[in-house]
Amino acid sequence: MDKWKVLVVEDDTPVRNLITVTLSAEDYSVFTAASGAEAVTEAASRNPDIILLDLGLPDRDGVEVIETIRSWADTPIIVISARDEDADKIGALDAGADDYITKPFSVAELLARLRATQRLLQC
Repeated sequence: MDKWKVLVVEDDTPVRNLITVTLSAEDYSVFTAASGAEAVTEAASRNPDIILLDLGLPDRDGVEVIETIRSWADTPIIVISARDEDADKIGALDAGADDYITKPFSVAELLARLRATQRLLQC
């Protein structure tokens, strides 16, 4: 496979930039969205291998984005969110997310979870 394509959906510019720079340095092909509407458009048009999704978006809740994408794609979705309540995690996972990372997160953990997701996709 060529470079893995990752869609980063994050409205917080410093966090989005941190993830983008980190993944680019690890040889991922990265594109971004700062809203739910952008996320759906980018997911549909770019066909990413993995989606990293914040739940707190300015135009809609990330769970809605998960449900929309799940209606037509099975792309792995890893939530990265400051929401740390069990109900939020369970809601996102039940909506179709494949993994959940709570902010603040370590870059090492993010990369490990991406590698784990890649291993599952290669099976």
